[in-house]
Amino acid sequence: MALSIPYRIMESCEQPYLLIANPSNKRTAGLQAARAKLGLAPAAVLSYEQLLSGDACIGDALRKLAGRGDIIIRLDAPGENPAVERQLIAWGAPDRNGDDMFWSGGSLPNSISIVSSEALLLPPEHGRIWHPAQWYRGYCRFLAAMQREVKASGARAYWVNSPGSIAKMFDKRTCWQLFERHGLQLPALPAAAGSIKSYEELRAAIATSGMKRLFIKLACGSGAAGVIAYQTNPRTGEELAITTIGSEQASSGFSFYNAGRLRRYSDAKDIRRIVDWVCGEGAHIERWIEKESFEGKAFDVRQLVVNGKACHTVARLSHTPITNLHLRNERSMDMKRLLPEDVRQAVQQTAEKALRAFPGSSAAGVDVLVQRGSSATYPIDINPFGDLLYGAEYEGMNTYEWQMRQLLRKE
Repeated sequence: MALSIPYRIMESCEQPYLLIANPSNKRTAGLQAARAKLGLAPAAVLSYEQLLSGDACIGDALRKLAGRGDIIIRLDAPGENPAVERQLIAWGAPDRNGDDMFWSGGSLPNSISIVSSEALLLPPEHGRIWHPAQWYRGYCRFLAAMQREVKASGARAYWVNSPGSIAKMFDKRTCWQLFERHGLQLPALPAAAGSIKSYEELRAAIATSGMKRLFIKLACGSGAAGVIAYQTNPRTGEELAITTIGSEQASSGFSFYNAGRLRRYSDAKDIRRIVDWVCGEGAHIERWIEKESFEGKAFDVRQLVVNGKACHTVARLSHTPITNLHLRNERSMDMKRLLPEDVRQAVQQTAEKALRAFPGSSAAGVDVLVQRGSSATYPIDINPFGDLLYGAEYEGMNTYEWQMRQLLRKE
């Protein structure tokens, strides 16, 4: 029976550790290097591609590891692999059966979905954002399958982050609702979470709420993909959208991609097109709160939390409203220069409280916004795979070394 609790403390270095990941990924390399440095046996690795295609079974892997103690299972990021992306889109297709216990979006409209056979033939176009809602549905189905198969195996196993908690973290609408339920201070919404489905509905929500500056986010996006910093001038009605989203005209309509750099749109037709696309795939929309700044750069904080305790911290600084490190923004580990002690503690406490909203998880990166002028802290995102923080150290260890070290400490 798989349990969703914080890391199980190791009795010896031989306790088996099973990693579900893309084997050639830098995350996998970082974790294995940390285990080697601490004298731990290499993690057994199951690839997403093999599991999704049916060429591997997690039950078989668990049986091979049986008899060596309780098994720790870590699900890592499925990204940066075109074959895995296609498989997940195929798993989420309307013509394919799957367990939708973690998916709350209902049926996918024909306008944003494709059948599984077409999904497997999607070309590898760099930056192209293919069917994000269907991808998320496929990942939810995969997570449900992993949970079911581990339970059926009878193995005594512990998830680092349970499949259900990972599915919830991937949906910004669900995250907002869970944060609110746990008493966290949050940016206000112009309308009920997930209720805005189009540009016209956005404009109506702005008129009703009076919010003129908003962040529009693809609900299941990451790495700034599908994020729009939107504002409208209350006097002239002019609009401005700052985003990584690019679009191209094709024979079948417009396609959308992550440009990898920010673009500014002021033409209403362009803004309508990208907002309609994001909202059609599922959007989370919240008030734009001005971030604290340092030397003319706005910043927020990626705070890693492991076993309920804040550890590694990276500030993300940018001359733009969007601070994601994927956009080659500046990073800083010198938090003492950026924030006073009481605010740094508030950031850590906010992140720790945010992770407690997901009781099936023991490690996540929490993005915390510090409001300019008030020092109020807001959790604006949580990432179950948010521990790839280059250069960040805590007690002399990088993020993977720190997490593996927790396995060696007594309870």
